[in-house]
Amino acid sequence: MKSFSVKSILAAAAVGISLLSAPAASVADDNPSAVIEQIRSSGVLKVPVMTGEEPGYIKDPATGQWSGFYYEFLGEIATQLGVKLEPVETTWGNLAADFQSNKIDIAIGVNPNPKRGLVVDYLWEPLFTDAWAVLTPPGKPVKTWAELNAPEKTVVVQKGSTMQVVAEALLPKAKITPVEDRGLALMELQSGRADGVVFSVFDALQITEKNIGEVSLPEPILRNPATLAVARKPGNAGYINFLTNWIQQERSLGLAQGKLARAWEARGIDLSILPEGFSF
Repeated sequence: MKSFSVKSILAAAAVGISLLSAPAASVADDNPSAVIEQIRSSGVLKVPVMTGEEPGYIKDPATGQWSGFYYEFLGEIATQLGVKLEPVETTWGNLAADFQSNKIDIAIGVNPNPKRGLVVDYLWEPLFTDAWAVLTPPGKPVKTWAELNAPEKTVVVQKGSTMQVVAEALLPKAKITPVEDRGLALMELQSGRADGVVFSVFDALQITEKNIGEVSLPEPILRNPATLAVARKPGNAGYINFLTNWIQQERSLGLAQGKLARAWEARGIDLSILPEGFSF
């Protein structure tokens, strides 16, 4: 009969215990609802808000209160979670940093971006879809992106945004001028220092009510998915699942489309520029 030393028996027992305890520890560490539980325990959903980004974000100068269709969507998510909204003023270009520093819990209306994708999880089902447009000086519309792709052309974009990515990809010969926000971009156009400003078409259309410029939807038409994003961290699987189901319901029942149509109609936005059959 083969004999075993006390030392070997203890070593074997230790290995067996570690094999038994490893799955339990892994399960304990990987709680898919951890992020949802954290948000609920805090009592607030920290959301980004941006000045000059109407009608998605609208700030009442008298009260400081926020509204707009993005803020309304975020309010619905907060209600579903049983918490209140906590607005955090920021810019599109700062969203990745805001996620990394835990300043925000969610972003809405963002475009998938590989660089941000290193630290941010995007939901693949967009809340809605629009397209990239160009706001040009009055009387100077463009039919194609190629018309702006020349060394003598200056195109303004918001710094760090997907608009900058689009312009740099399609207009490598043009001078691309990044600015911090929409207001500065419009100032460049009004001052005659820009031949165009890249915007999402719905943003560009609502700006035309100020008689600042003319909206062009250049060929080829580039679709612009407006998605939701959350910080990549352990325990956000349940949060992503919840948000995915919320988006599916908003789209399948026409709730998202109805809210957007009402928001644009309220601001006198003319959607006739959109091609026939364009679905957002």
